Amino acid sequence: MKIGIISDTHDRLPFIDKAIDEMNEAGVDLVLHAGDYCAPFAAFRFKPLKAKMIGVLGNNDAERELLRRNFSEIGVDIRGRFAEIKADGVKIALLHGDEEELLNSIINTKFYDVVVYGHTHHPEVKRRNGVLIVNPGEVCGYLTGEATIGILDTKTKDATIIRI
Repeated sequence: MKIGIISDTHDRLPFIDKAIDEMNEAGVDLVLHAGDYCAPFAAFRFKPLKAKMIGVLGNNDAERELLRRNFSEIGVDIRGRFAEIKADGVKIALLHGDEEELLNSIINTKFYDVVVYGHTHHPEVKRRNGVLIVNPGEVCGYLTGEATIGILDTKTKDATIIRI
């Protein structure tokens, strides 16, 4: 199973379109969004996504109830600040990552096979104590100048970062 991983879209609509095109072309089965969509109007830009999407809220997400309602209208599940996902036998923790102590605690429990987070805007794929840790970077490209997404392969339990 292929899982698309995105974060920090920050209302940058043309880049959301690019990320969705890339994930649709890659044929991902599921998309995980680690938060910071920002304004509720950005939700509707995800409608062309062919895969199911699950997301969490980030520290910059405004009008959270309207954001959740807009995503719900297009069939996207926004879970709050944390989501536990089981996909193809892989246990995944999804959070924004702005609470560093919480992020590290979740990683250190070794309960999850994969921990997905965002917030830093810097892409990263690493392993710690047998846990795959994935930060897809930023779709918006505002801070680093590079728009990136991640793709997780549940069979190999490995992830790659893709520039869009």
